[in-house]
Amino acid sequence: MIDGRLHDSLAWQKAMASVPGGMCVEVAECSGGVAVRDSKCPEQGALMYSKAEFAAFVDGCRQGEFDHLL
Repeated sequence: MIDGRLHDSLAWQKAMASVPGGMCVEVAECSGGVAVRDSKCPEQGALMYSKAEFAAFVDGCRQGEFDHLL
C-alpha cells in the first residue's frame, strides 16, 4: 500500500472503456513504479507494483493469459 498523502497527489487514470459507476480500477505512475486502486473506494489506498511487474501483467493481458477470468 502507498501512503495516503502521496496517493492524493498522483495523476490517476481509468481505461476509456470504463463505465461511470462501474467496477473500475485506476492506475498512476509514481516514483518506483505503478499504483493501482479501486476507483469506487480510493480512500482504501492503492497497491504498488514495480514497472517490471506491471509490464509483465500488461503483457499477459495482451497475450490473452487472463481471458479465462472474463
